[in-house]
Amino acid sequence: MTSIGSLNEKPLHAALKEWYHRDGDLVEEPVEGFVVDLVRDGSLIEIQTRGFAAMRKKFDQLLDSYPIRLVHPIAVEKWIVKLDDEGNQMSRKRSPKRGIAADVCAELVSFPSLLSHPNFTLEVALVEEEEIRRPDAKKGWRRGGFVIEERRLVDVVDTVELRSPEALLGLLPGNLPDPFTTADLAQGLGRTRHLAQEVAYCLRLSGAVNTAGRDKRGILYRLP
Repeated sequence: MTSIGSLNEKPLHAALKEWYHRDGDLVEEPVEGFVVDLVRDGSLIEIQTRGFAAMRKKFDQLLDSYPIRLVHPIAVEKWIVKLDDEGNQMSRKRSPKRGIAADVCAELVSFPSLLSHPNFTLEVALVEEEEIRRPDAKKGWRRGGFVIEERRLVDVVDTVELRSPEALLGLLPGNLPDPFTTADLAQGLGRTRHLAQEVAYCLRLSGAVNTAGRDKRGILYRLP
């Protein structure tokens, strides 16, 4: 028996599953050879904190038969918690990084076309979380001798539901020119060009936007 996601449950995954759980839900329920986080009135709810790609085959098997809601957390507020060798807290500092709903496209690139499936819903959980780091001199040289041990949920601030390709348009900044390039998109989102390219890929592959040629800056995307 395998899970749609991962059987190695981490604290963030467990806390989100508890947050989404409602009376009457079946928890860790077997469905056609897979273990699903929550089953609610015949619908499947799966929480995936990372790595959408590994889920594609399982969705291909289940999606035609069951409505599936895929929940993915994005940290709009993060605290970095450092522990010592004994597990005692050394510090807790607010990270300058702020997530936005469009960050989900970094994972959605694995299957943007699924947004066209009537049984598929992607829900972005905008959360506050703690990132727990522990000392590891060998593996943690990039983070001052610390490695990320786990993520912990502090609060769910809001959720964004994506049930169609058109819903992706709601992730875009309001000041985009038409047509736009990924450079325009990166500037509007306040994100890297790489993330903007992932967003544009999801928009194009899902059918939410069309291409309109290119200029010296790159491919032009036309809003509907």
